[in-house]
Amino acid sequence: MTMTRTTAAERDLYPTRGSREVVTPRQDPVVHGPLTPDLEPYERDGFLTVGQLLTGDEVAEYRAELDRLVRDPALRADERRVVEPRSREVRSVFEVHKLSEIFSNLVRDERVVGPARRILGSDVYVHQSRINVKPGFGASGFYWHSDFETWHAEDGLPRMRAVSVSIALTENHDTNGGLMIMPGSHKTFIACAGRTPRDNYKKSLRTQDAGTPSDRALRRLADEHGIRLFTGPAGSATWFDCNCMHGSSDNITPYPRSNVFIVFNSVLNTAVEPFAAPLRRPEFIGARDFTPVR
Repeated sequence: MTMTRTTAAERDLYPTRGSREVVTPRQDPVVHGPLTPDLEPYERDGFLTVGQLLTGDEVAEYRAELDRLVRDPALRADERRVVEPRSREVRSVFEVHKLSEIFSNLVRDERVVGPARRILGSDVYVHQSRINVKPGFGASGFYWHSDFETWHAEDGLPRMRAVSVSIALTENHDTNGGLMIMPGSHKTFIACAGRTPRDNYKKSLRTQDAGTPSDRALRRLADEHGIRLFTGPAGSATWFDCNCMHGSSDNITPYPRSNVFIVFNSVLNTAVEPFAAPLRRPEFIGARDFTPVR
């Protein structure tokens, strides 16, 4: 396997946040390691699901730790704790692998990090981790977006060599704001129009605006690829490519949808300066500690 490191001096292959929206083909591999049969769906669709990654006892342990972090009074004024705009209930807690030994152990679990190493063809580090609570009765959704567009523009990730894993800690119904992905959309890059506001993360963690595609581009992708809604029991997991077009709707049911979300980036694709933002985002959102997960 040939491995090369991305450097800041390389040409920007994915310019974005300009005066107009531009749609271009992906210029990076999807699977950077050997393309084994079990990874062929990931190569084709941009995601891979496992129906039962965690046992029932493990789910209970992680749920208890999620509840502890959400209620921790020490985090009430912490910027890593994000609340819903309307209800003021906790929406997300970031950098959980540093706040919690239990979630730190989950990040190092071979069932979690092993597929990321295989997909990315290298050692990996944690670019971002968080718990998403999405409580019932009105928790807001996440509008359609590509994570890579934001991580490239605002965090300085040079290439498409990152993978996210979302692990369900509650049942994902088809009604409680589950993850939606357009299969195959990871092979198209949408360079979004518009400049990045200063400190955009303070708004974007609650309501997305900068870095979202136009209705026309979204319709084109949806018409071409369709939309997949993920459902499954607590303990199920989905790995998905950094450039997948994805989002989720509001949760107006009584049933919360909670998950752990971990982003692994290749150690050969470490962040440089942002490509389309005036400042780096804080490290609890876009890590600058590139220590490999062991």
